[in-house]
Amino acid sequence: MKAGKRWGRRPGQAGLGLVETLVAVAILGTSVVAFAVSLSAGAIAVGEQDGMVTAQSLAQTQLEDTKSYAYDAGAGTYPAVAAPAGYAVTVGVSAVPGTDADIQKITVTVSLGGVGILMIEDYKVNR
Repeated sequence: MKAGKRWGRRPGQAGLGLVETLVAVAILGTSVVAFAVSLSAGAIAVGEQDGMVTAQSLAQTQLEDTKSYAYDAGAGTYPAVAAPAGYAVTVGVSAVPGTDADIQKITVTVSLGGVGILMIEDYKVNR
């Protein structure tokens, strides 16, 4: 080896050019952006699912609580359970057509921010 050529290229060796480097950086950047977007979408989906689980739990708790009260043939509603901040629970009572006065249809509606997100129905019987 000659002095002064210690770090130089040998014949047949080629380095990366500017175009190849830019393409590699673009591919890497696109991959990182796609990964970040998928994490964001996943976080949104988890948040929505958490809200639905809370609503289902509230509705089921309300139905069980309503069934534990003494039967009131003239009731238009029953007391609502306490709901977390932002949620509201309403209870509707209606007569079941074609039956006697010993059965009521209970409708529980759970709202989040004033928008109804879940409604379930069940029956309360005078026993």
